[in-house]
Amino acid sequence: MDERDPVLARVDGTVIRRSDVEREAASQAEGSDSPQVAPGSEAFADILDELIDQRLLAMEARRRGLDQSEEALRRLALAEERILGNVLVETALADAVNEETIERIYQEQVRLIPLGEEVRARHILVDTREEAEAIKALIDSGQDFAALAVRMSQDQATRLEGGDLGYFTREGVLPAFGAVAFRTGEGETSEPFQTEFGWHILRVVDRRREPPPSLEDLRPNIVRFYTFDQLEGLIDGLREQAVIERIALPDGDISLETASGEMAGPDDAPDVDGEPPQADEPPADPG
Repeated sequence: MDERDPVLARVDGTVIRRSDVEREAASQAEGSDSPQVAPGSEAFADILDELIDQRLLAMEARRRGLDQSEEALRRLALAEERILGNVLVETALADAVNEETIERIYQEQVRLIPLGEEVRARHILVDTREEAEAIKALIDSGQDFAALAVRMSQDQATRLEGGDLGYFTREGVLPAFGAVAFRTGEGETSEPFQTEFGWHILRVVDRRREPPPSLEDLRPNIVRFYTFDQLEGLIDGLREQAVIERIALPDGDISLETASGEMAGPDDAPDVDGEPPQADEPPADPG
């Protein structure tokens, strides 16, 4: 018994495994934002019941010989093609979309991303210009900027951190704030300046090149893009190698919509001269 894929049910000697339920759950959730169905959950049990019922119906169909009918054989052949195609795609993509490939594409993408400059700064926020100028005088006299921020800044989000804003880009802050921060030298303190929040004094602590997004940040987009690219390449290659002939349907087999939006019936189809058949003459046989 495979402990990684245990049997969850037996139906007249046939087995349904955990992987069968998981595959069906994934199929039902495809294209939706539904969370993954967890083993032991009510949803997991419901899908197992569905598979048991499906197995019972299939076994009864075989008992009645319906699996040998022309309709069943045609539909089974289509289902087999779909399954084999999916297995081929899964196998090909598993070989192509691997960690080495993802890392290579990540490095290529990082080289193409325009990275700007980041500044790390501290600031002190007060209500009036007079307050800001008084604090600037204290800083110029040698008092510690971070200690003054703890005592006097009205920015509750940064006050207890000594006014530390961390690293930010020019686009990540108010235009007026960014303009001052990016023209102030490292280790220097700005003159008081005003924004919509009040009056600021700013000290630039550090400058650095903006770090690129991490591999984990870009991984979902890389996998999505490369999967689509590989799938498209696989199908294009197969089309080039194959002889494909498209056969047009006879005119009489094509359903046309009328002006009212209803599907046209046989009596609405034009005859060979392009005129509707008269009521007292039968429509032409399209075959």
